Amino acid sequence: MTQQYHYANGKRKTSVARVYVQPNGSGEVVINGVPAAQYFTVSTQLGTILEPLQAVEQDKLVNIMVKVFGGGTTGQAQAIRHGIARGLVKMDIKFRPVLKRMGFLTRDARTVERKKPGLRKARRAPQWAKR
Repeated sequence: MTQQYHYANGKRKTSVARVYVQPNGSGEVVINGVPAAQYFTVSTQLGTILEPLQAVEQDKLVNIMVKVFGGGTTGQAQAIRHGIARGLVKMDIKFRPVLKRMGFLTRDARTVERKKPGLRKARRAPQWAKR
């Protein structure tokens, strides 16, 4: 990216997205060097990453470049959404109330609970046998 851009991080579960928001763009979204439509084949995930742009009506006015790693596709999509929202706020502080109201700026801190010793999973106990 040769022009000015605004950088932000987005996180969800174990996914981390490094997002670069370039103003005065054409609405292009590139994820790990691949167009967003190719990277996310599920339409709901593609819709997830475009939500903050549509909320502030910037979907055709900015270019987005993302480097994302860790987690699965849904977590990555939500991490990208979080990063795009934070980048838009850095670009223009007037977007903050709209994005905050829609919950895009809030970091979803829910992660997988760790497995405990003596249990099968985090909370699942071994099957109990009476005899």
